[in-house]
Amino acid sequence: MSSGIFLHVIAAEGAKPPPFLLVHGLSSNARLWGGVAAALSHAGHPSFAVDLRSHGESDAPEEGYDTATAAVDLAVVIKELGLDRPIVVGQSWGGNVVVRLAARHPELVGGVGLVDGGWIDLSASFSTWKACERVLRPSKMDGATASSVRGWISSAHPDWSERAIEATLANFSIRPDGTLERRLSIPRHMKILRSMWDDPPAPDLPRVAAPALLLPAADPSDAKSERVAAAAEAMRSATIVWHPGGDHDLHAQQPEQIASELLRLVK
Repeated sequence: MSSGIFLHVIAAEGAKPPPFLLVHGLSSNARLWGGVAAALSHAGHPSFAVDLRSHGESDAPEEGYDTATAAVDLAVVIKELGLDRPIVVGQSWGGNVVVRLAARHPELVGGVGLVDGGWIDLSASFSTWKACERVLRPSKMDGATASSVRGWISSAHPDWSERAIEATLANFSIRPDGTLERRLSIPRHMKILRSMWDDPPAPDLPRVAAPALLLPAADPSDAKSERVAAAAEAMRSATIVWHPGGDHDLHAQQPEQIASELLRLVK
């Protein structure tokens, strides 16, 4: 429960400290962490994957679709669950949210994992908001069915497990006529994008005191590598593990490897 808003959490068992808090990206959901959570549990660590507002099975209030509010929600989740300095891991926009949380609530965070996110600055990638809005506005799903979307995901990601494909389908609800509807509406999606434009993570990075592990889906020679390296340099204690040719959703594509790398933060 965050500020009177119900946030759905998927818990995986484990007895070893520290616990992990897993945070999905924009228009994603907690189930995408299933493979990572299973590997962490196998290693003895509990994990808690949270659905942010209007994502997955969480409540969909009228307001609160910005990075700052999402970070406050995570702080409440940590306190409500009684987590003792968890390792907080975020993917894509979720990485930006985790950076904000670690910068503003350092007493709550024992470590930071950033999976192809946490350094995303849309204003550095697009010359104007209108250009950003035009390129990144999600497409409508009118008439799409679960089978057609499942086929598209399978074709686009042939190396994903069945679990990851089904978890991606959970980004949608099914209407009575069998077509799909986005759980996060396009207007709310755009509010989050606007927040990412207005509120990049750069000012927060130097305030991240916890050890950080950056896992970019990139090669050190890629165009975005300079931004990743700059983010690591700005933080007090950060390590980069590059994933050349990896999917943006590394946690869905390579769950066992990502979990193995995140376990480095335990030490």
